[in-house]
Amino acid sequence: MYIGKAAQLSGVTIKCIRHYEKIGLLPEPRRLGSYRIYDEQSVALVSLIKCAQKLGFSLKQMQAMVSENGPGNLPLSRILQAVASRKAQLLAQMADLQQQHQNLLAFEASLEQTRYDCFTYPT
Repeated sequence: MYIGKAAQLSGVTIKCIRHYEKIGLLPEPRRLGSYRIYDEQSVALVSLIKCAQKLGFSLKQMQAMVSENGPGNLPLSRILQAVASRKAQLLAQMADLQQQHQNLLAFEASLEQTRYDCFTYPT
């Protein structure tokens, strides 16, 4: 299939696919004259990359994953390691946010208890 169809099926732009190729995330496609020809595996890889971006992975992180194996080769073990690491980061962020929320609740309760209003000035 041509690049336009591959872009449509994977939900990205043609420019995005060309960029992924340029930075080594996608292998060089086979060509028919000057036209790039893609297969279903390429479309699936583009979709995977886009999904990973939506989940917080940067293109640089993905480049590091493929650097050892060459363009288009995202080893499952490296992906799973990255997912586990990202989940741990998110859990830590969630714990931090939960603590901040608890601190805000306590602060709010102390304000209501003392009826202290730091924005009211005597007239």
